Amino acid sequence: MPVEFKDYYATLGVSRNASAEDIKKAFRKLARQYHPDKAKDKKAGEEKFKEINEAYEVLGDPQNRKKYDQLGARWKEGAGFQPPPGQEGRAWTSPEGGQHYEFRFGGSTGFSDFFEQFFGRGGGIGFDFGGEEFHPQDFRQPRGPLRGNDIEGDILVKLDEVMNGSTRTLSLQHTNPHSGEIKTETIRVRIPPGVHDGQAIRVRGKGGEGATGGEAGDLFLRVRLEAHPDFRAHGADLYYDLDLAPWEAVLGTSVTVPTLRGRVKLRVPPGTNNGQNLRVRGQGLPKGQTGEQGDLYVVVDVQLPQHLSEEERGLWEKLSRVSRFHPR
Repeated sequence: MPVEFKDYYATLGVSRNASAEDIKKAFRKLARQYHPDKAKDKKAGEEKFKEINEAYEVLGDPQNRKKYDQLGARWKEGAGFQPPPGQEGRAWTSPEGGQHYEFRFGGSTGFSDFFEQFFGRGGGIGFDFGGEEFHPQDFRQPRGPLRGNDIEGDILVKLDEVMNGSTRTLSLQHTNPHSGEIKTETIRVRIPPGVHDGQAIRVRGKGGEGATGGEAGDLFLRVRLEAHPDFRAHGADLYYDLDLAPWEAVLGTSVTVPTLRGRVKLRVPPGTNNGQNLRVRGQGLPKGQTGEQGDLYVVVDVQLPQHLSEEERGLWEKLSRVSRFHPR
């Protein structure tokens, strides 16, 4: 099925030979501009932010970027882009006459059809035959009820949803290319607080239809955490980069830093080194359903002045003469 090609390089405003660092910088700049919490037009900002996030999900991952680049000249086909052979995805075989079915997600999964087609986990996981070995010819003989196959897809989850939980409304469309029959079902998916990247959210009975009276399979939605312009999540802990002037790191200072609950005051002790982590307890994400919280780690990034006045240069030169500090 043709899908609309997504030019992720254009979305981030970088060239196709951009470095990983350039891609990261472009994402962070655009993310801060269009994040729903900061954009003037919340609705438009949210849609744009999803596009930016999806582009970074692909280009920010070396394996995904390599796969994307291998699409080659086919990207010029635009709206009529046809997946290369072997990459059609999202299909499974039913024992009922060997029919092939496709499924598509709609609603608020957070990903485009193009992403789901090439970089999602969509597809049938297979029929559950209770562990017994089977062969195609077995379908010619009457047998007991067969459970439908499980379906797996992706869902983009915001850090705020990890913190507080949410409910999403999705549409699941089953298409039988042989008969052209389309079935569309609207489902509600509960995202519990404390979900983590890669976790599967199970929706019972929303997978493939069973055969010969068997029960339906389940839908599994794999969580992908939405990239945030300020925070990086590692498990239940969050990391935030704090820019400091050299004198702030040497002399110490007090700053306010953002958290998912609001801003908090942080003391930077004298002699703080570049790259040092300052821990803010309990300001991370929930640890599953335990009721415990992870921590926020503020990562110090000492910034050096790039343009000096004559007076500033003179002061740095004086410091170099009088200082007893020798780093080597």
